[in-house]
Amino acid sequence: MTEPVPEEVPSGRSTGTPPAGRSPVGQAGRRPAHEGILRRQSARESAARTYARALPIVPVRARGLTIEGADGRRYLDCLSGAGTLALGHNHPVVLEAIRKVLDSGAPLHVLDLATPVKDAFITELFRTLPPGLADRARVQFCGPAGTDAVEAALTLVRAATGRTGVLAFTGAYHGMTAGSLEASGGAFDVRVARLPYPQDYRCPFGVGGDRGAELAARWTESVLDDPKSGVRRPAGMILEPVQGEGGVIPAPDTWMRRMRQITADRSIPLIADEVQTGVGRTGAFWAVEHSGITPDVMVLSKAIGGSLPLAVVVYRDDLDVWEPGAHAGTFRGNQLAMAAGTATLAHVRENRLAERAATLGAHLLGRLRHLAEDFPCMGDVRGRGLMIGVELVDPEAEEGEYEEAPEREAPERGSEVAVGAGPGAPDAAPARGPHPAAPGLAVAVQRECLRRGLIVELGGRHASVVRLLPPLTITDEQAAAVLDRLADAIRAAARGHAHRAHQGDEDQPTRQPRQAPEPPGRAGRPR
Repeated sequence: MTEPVPEEVPSGRSTGTPPAGRSPVGQAGRRPAHEGILRRQSARESAARTYARALPIVPVRARGLTIEGADGRRYLDCLSGAGTLALGHNHPVVLEAIRKVLDSGAPLHVLDLATPVKDAFITELFRTLPPGLADRARVQFCGPAGTDAVEAALTLVRAATGRTGVLAFTGAYHGMTAGSLEASGGAFDVRVARLPYPQDYRCPFGVGGDRGAELAARWTESVLDDPKSGVRRPAGMILEPVQGEGGVIPAPDTWMRRMRQITADRSIPLIADEVQTGVGRTGAFWAVEHSGITPDVMVLSKAIGGSLPLAVVVYRDDLDVWEPGAHAGTFRGNQLAMAAGTATLAHVRENRLAERAATLGAHLLGRLRHLAEDFPCMGDVRGRGLMIGVELVDPEAEEGEYEEAPEREAPERGSEVAVGAGPGAPDAAPARGPHPAAPGLAVAVQRECLRRGLIVELGGRHASVVRLLPPLTITDEQAAAVLDRLADAIRAAARGHAHRAHQGDEDQPTRQPRQAPEPPGRAGRPR
């Protein structure tokens, strides 16, 4: 039996070098085994693989925030299975729950039959639900992925209302199956009406803050109430309280309340996609709790399975109109995931880890905003709780002059407002728009992070947002190490990016020098 990687990690700028006594080189000078594994993966697995391209590591052991690769290098994992690992890798309460089921002789596969394990999971899940939903909730177990739960939610509201259309938002990401893709931001030729999602840094109306959110809400009302808008009354509205893959964009609480009011007044079921935001990630157990709303339907996955595949839809009982078998799936009875999920939900609730995420998240955002004062390429720092994004920009490029994005893969199902002028800021509109996104710089930062033993993900409209999704169990010491390594990586990547840009200007002597506009919101740093 191998000894687990210790939870504790040193602070400082680790380069991910092997621990003492370990060598990345195989015996007798042979190539390390992990290189062969990576070569075989490249040769045998689909071209659709994603994270493996940017993170060429072979994990063999993990505990908490720490992953150890086959080459002996250790990494701080701020990807956490795209937000799946609320308690980090191999948390003791999760392992104990899994062992208990295995040792009991209980069936591991039961379709949708009732079991004590399932009963305990539903009981704990309902205990955490927002007030107003728990007392009249129904739950549907789905195929073990968030995208199937989204499909189930859309099927449900269409059956309940007799309508077919759906309202969704720009920048949304709801999964990779057909219906989920229809509701996502990159869809074409679908039955979904696209509405503006409010944001400060790249506000679709150019104003941001409360005014931008109000205009987005008015647009929604106009689309629904204008008989010539071309949009019939829909079966439902689906939204993310924080857009993750869209660039870590928290929805303003006032706007969330407006969406709840708009949908309630028009008898339109409101679906909250909490696949990534749930289980304490944003500083509340469920992200809708920040605004105090109660959605009609909640889509849940990722962390609810305690690191194992599990997805459910929770909804109001009066919507429960579908026929038996209207939505089914062979693997909806995953007993190990339910046991691990029960342990995770209870641990987060009993140890107030959501409150911990709110406190630590606010601290990390403050530190990153302070760091941004020294790095003009950090155009925006935003997030909520331990769901944090840093948008990288080209401060020397003119507005609208976008750097060509490197090839990126399709993303996996990825208390503070943006650093840009936000609610409460006087006349939030900047004199100039934000600088263009810098996806090439973001890739360089991700690469430099990995060299320093830090795993991060990229997201956003142009894949220019560095995302941090650490487990809720991250310690203060580990958080300091993450910040130190990230700062070092940004410094190195920005230096290299500037050097290449300078070389490019020298190669084009006839090109007129560009005036670098003042970064929006930089003066006085109100964000």
